[in-house]
Amino acid sequence: MKLNYYPETDSLYIDLSSKPSKESIEVSEGVVIDYDEDGRITGIDVDNATHKINLKEIILNRIPARLQSITA
Repeated sequence: MKLNYYPETDSLYIDLSSKPSKESIEVSEGVVIDYDEDGRITGIDVDNATHKINLKEIILNRIPARLQSITA
């Protein structure tokens, strides 16, 4: 899973799979779920992310993870 934030558009994309998406469905205003050809979720796109999500804190609990931090 990858979290990609784009400040120039204030959008957050949560990449859940390396498979390409075949279908996208807006589930609420500015929140789009992408699905692969088998109906599995491949990603979540959130527009105006700073108004919907607290992006200043990310907490991973009980998940095997490899952490990568990039500072600007």
